[in-house]
Amino acid sequence: MGLIQAAMGAIGGTLADQWKEYFYCPAIDPQYLLVEGQKKVNGRSSNTKGEENVITNGSIITVADGQCMIIVDQGKIVEVSAEPGAFQYDNSSSPSVFAGSLGQSFVDSMKDAWSRFSFGGMAARTQKVYYFNMLEILDNKFGTAQPIEFRIVDSKVGLDMDTSLRIHGTYSYRITDPLLFYTNVCGNIEGSYRRDKIDSTLKAEFSSAMINVVPSLADLELRPNQIPAHAQDMTDRMNNYLSDKWSKGRGISIVSLAIESVTIPEEDKKALQDFQKQAVMMNPGMLNAASATAYNQALVNAANNPNGAMMGFMGMNMMQNAAGAMNPQAFMQNAQQLQQQQMQQAAPAPAPAAAPAPAAAGWTCECGTSGNVGKFCSNCGKPMPNATPDDAGWTCECGAVNKGKFCANCGKPKPAGAPLYKCDKCGWEPADPHNPPKFCPQCGDPFDDNDKV
Repeated sequence: MGLIQAAMGAIGGTLADQWKEYFYCPAIDPQYLLVEGQKKVNGRSSNTKGEENVITNGSIITVADGQCMIIVDQGKIVEVSAEPGAFQYDNSSSPSVFAGSLGQSFVDSMKDAWSRFSFGGMAARTQKVYYFNMLEILDNKFGTAQPIEFRIVDSKVGLDMDTSLRIHGTYSYRITDPLLFYTNVCGNIEGSYRRDKIDSTLKAEFSSAMINVVPSLADLELRPNQIPAHAQDMTDRMNNYLSDKWSKGRGISIVSLAIESVTIPEEDKKALQDFQKQAVMMNPGMLNAASATAYNQALVNAANNPNGAMMGFMGMNMMQNAAGAMNPQAFMQNAQQLQQQQMQQAAPAPAPAAAPAPAAAGWTCECGTSGNVGKFCSNCGKPMPNATPDDAGWTCECGAVNKGKFCANCGKPKPAGAPLYKCDKCGWEPADPHNPPKFCPQCGDPFDDNDKV
């Protein structure tokens, strides 16, 4: 009796599954990330006794916008589509006499019936259609349970202080890789997969990532109140930090990040405000304006002094004598001096003085003697026809002409040993003091022992 019942069940099940199915998915509720596809069956349909987990060859499967469909056959993903439209499923492991040629389809159906008979009349396979919610999953609130260490840096005014932040806001995410999500998160489920099954885990990982990502914003030299304006930069940094766990591990990515509030301790907030006021006063113009305003207010207060205006002005004079000239003109002068000092400090250092150039070549006399540097020819004593060059001293090894005991270019001492000559009449010194000309080029006096230095 068991074999007869199994045979009847196999034939009946095979005939029931000959009808083609129409799989669809209505609008997916935002609370669901994955739902199982439904067969469209109504009162006029004869396909009411087929297997729920069998997709007959030639069946139609529809995909709507914002959805991604996968077909799982025997636990393995065999088809995937994220393109909206209707698709016909071919090459199914469940043949139908309504698909393909009747003869071959009938043979395949009988084979399927025999397979079912060997399993007691049940289909020896499981096929399912799943639909993923590919829309953006919104309204995921987050907050930092523990304060985040943050460094406030402003190189323009020399600000560098540590504080702690508390950040609150919302983020959204989306399934970007349905195959990874199915394989590593939900797997072969019945019915649907709700977002609340994973939201708590995502929120904990998101808050943990904030502790490591927010301090990196200090490189941008942001004040705490400027962080919300860099939400997109934070989104990119968060995706990069969570890449291994989210996008590569689960097929999920952060879409957007909205920061609602960023708070710091009150004492740090007051210290930051005080520093900002001090930084403003580093500008000489702002310092002068603030001082002038305070001075004018002091005049008004002195005039309204209940003990008399004269008493108020006497107090101002005492303050001026103790603290210096406390008036706008004095503040202007101090501001200008401060600005000049800053400009001098910022100005580049003067370039070092250039080394003296070697002496230029002298003039040539009518007798043919060249290299004369004085007013008279060193060979014949004739005067120079035109201008008179400056006096010259002794020539150093580096080529510089000097008059002192040391070279002005390299610092070497004047050579010793040979006698030095200097005209005893006019004081002219030859370029080479060891080898003077026959006559002084300035006065024409011949050089002899009287001219030795």
